Formats: sequence, structure tokens, C-alpha cells
Amino acid sequence: MASYFSEIKKNFGFGCMRLPMKGGEIDYDETKKMVDCFLENGFNYFDTAHGYLNTKSEIAVRECLTKRYPRDKYILADKLTEPYFKTEADVRPFFESQLEACGVEYFDFYLMHAQCASNFGHFKKCRAYEQAFELKKEGKVRHVALSFHDTADVLDKILTEYPDVEAVQIQLNYLDFDDPAVQSKKCYDVCRKHNKPVIVMEPVKGGSLVNLPPKAKRIIDGLGGGSAASYAIRFAAGFDGVFMTLSGMSNIEQMRDNISFMKDFVPLESREAEAVKKVCDVFADMNIIKCTACRYCVDGCPESISIPDLFACLNTKNIHKDWNANFYYGLHTDGKGKASDCIECGKCEHLCPQHLEIRSLLKQVAKEFDA
Repeated sequence: MASYFSEIKKNFGFGCMRLPMKGGEIDYDETKKMVDCFLENGFNYFDTAHGYLNTKSEIAVRECLTKRYPRDKYILADKLTEPYFKTEADVRPFFESQLEACGVEYFDFYLMHAQCASNFGHFKKCRAYEQAFELKKEGKVRHVALSFHDTADVLDKILTEYPDVEAVQIQLNYLDFDDPAVQSKKCYDVCRKHNKPVIVMEPVKGGSLVNLPPKAKRIIDGLGGGSAASYAIRFAAGFDGVFMTLSGMSNIEQMRDNISFMKDFVPLESREAEAVKKVCDVFADMNIIKCTACRYCVDGCPESISIPDLFACLNTKNIHKDWNANFYYGLHTDGKGKASDCIECGKCEHLCPQHLEIRSLLKQVAKEFDA
């Protein structure tokens, strides 16, 4: 892995989606301190996208990083995002505008952003992947990669169609690892199947694995040292094939904490891994719907409702209150039935080993997501 992307110094990256804010604007002074601290400690990978922070992240990268440091001191990743190109002819001008916004002549990594079943067709129609490979030939991109939010079968399809993709960015954390909606483990396994290096995003699940419920916090505190973030990030970074783990740090204190355990990275020890499993059990006990995702209910559904996935989305929404639940609900209802499409035939309940009142539970899901 070290020889694959030899210009990357360490396996920890600065995600520029949650930069420090002050008065509704990015706090450049704080961001500069964070950039300096990051580089001084031997790290050099920065990740941005045009849509981050209301299209201001790329400009902040220019003002706080690229204007202030020689080009060989940092690795910069940017992304091609669906809303910003409508036709094939739009891709290159948008790319050039990103180079200008970031103040660089090339990107080290250029990612096809947030790939999923619903937008992959648009990327294909606009020859986005082909154009990215052309940009690589021209020296304006060093590595073509993709970031991904969907089920493992979709990722397998994309990597089969575009085998020259060099790396894949997936959501991976200990809480989503076996989640039936997010499918972190299954997506990781697809990356390994295709021999693609992995970039990890959301290792602390948007802060959910930092601001733990009291019972879970006691488990982590019982380890006798290290922040909650340290165990989450080390869990993600410890998998074979993971060459970069991103953290969206919002202040210098978070930066220093992350550096303290990633500068000389050590994977989780057995005692720590066991504690993380216990934290997962705490979250599982908080689930409103005790679905085991056996999927017996799915095959017989006349409306093609992906019932376990929708239940997982509702559990996530009620526990974490973040955007992921709505996003994944959209993925799991794209081309399939929504919770509100249930005709209450009862076939699912007849097949459910847990004897869940699925028809009633789908009404709860519909109230949350389909209203």
C-alpha cells in the first residue's frame, strides 16, 4: 500500500467539510492554525469538494493551505459532484473552475462524488469517468477515485465497469460496519475483491461516536485513556487496505487529539475492540425496531419494499438525528416501494421470525420519511 500512493506521508487526512466557523463564515485564522499543526506533525492529505460549507470549502483551502505552502508539501483531493454538471460539455469547465478555486494546477485525487444507483447513470451519460481519465493523462489529475453511498452490489457494478478507478472512499465506522442500510462491511469487502485501496469517511459517524450515550461513554472511559474519537478512528484505520482515514475536524483541540493517536498509529488491541463491540450493543438496545435483517419479509412483498433497510433508517434517525438516515432512505426506496406504499397484506408478518408488527412499524417509518 505504501508504494501505491508513495507521496502520502501518513494514513490520516484532514476532511474540509466541517471547518471552524465564526459568525456564519469559515474562521480562517483557526483553520490556518489547524493546517499548520497538521503539516508540522507530518500529515499532508487534504480532502474538499465544491459543495462543502456552501461552496466555501475550496476557497478556504486556497486561502489557508495552497497560498501558504509549496505544492509538494500537500496532497489535495477534490470531487466531481452531480448538481454542478448537466451535460458532458460541463465537466471540464467545472473541473477548471475547481482548480482555480483551490489555487492549484492539478489535483492529486479527483473523485467521482457520492456515487450511487440514482446518479451513476448521469455520470456515465456525461462520460465523467472517461473525462477524468483524460485529465489524468494530461497531468491535471494524478489519481482517479470515487466516493460511494449505496449498497455493495452497486459498488461492485461500478468497479466492474470502471476497473481503472484507483481508490474508493466509503463510509466506515464501528457502528455502521454491520448496519443493513449502510453496508460498510459489504462495501469494504467489494473494495478488497477489486483490490482497490480504501479511503474512510465518517469514522466517527458525524460526531455520534464522540458524543456517546452515558452507558456507552462509561464503557469507553473504562479503558483508562484515550478519547471516544480515538477508538472510532483507530477502528476504521486498522483494516487491511485502508490507506487513508479522514476526519472532519472543527477546531484545533480536535486536531491535536486526532494527531495524538494517529501520529504513531496503532490498531485497536483486543481489549479495546471488545469495548467497541459493547458500545455497539448499547446502541442496538436503543433501537426502536428490533429487526435482525433476515430479509424473509422482502421476497414476498408485493410492493417491493426493502423493509429491513427502512427499519434501519428509522432507528438511525431516532438515535443520531443526522442527515444519513434521510439519504439512505432515499437510496433504499429508489426504484422500490416506500413505507407509505404498504398495502397491509400481512405477508411480511407471517414470515417474520421476530414476530414484528411490520404493518404498524411501516406506518411509523412513513410518518418520519414520507410525510
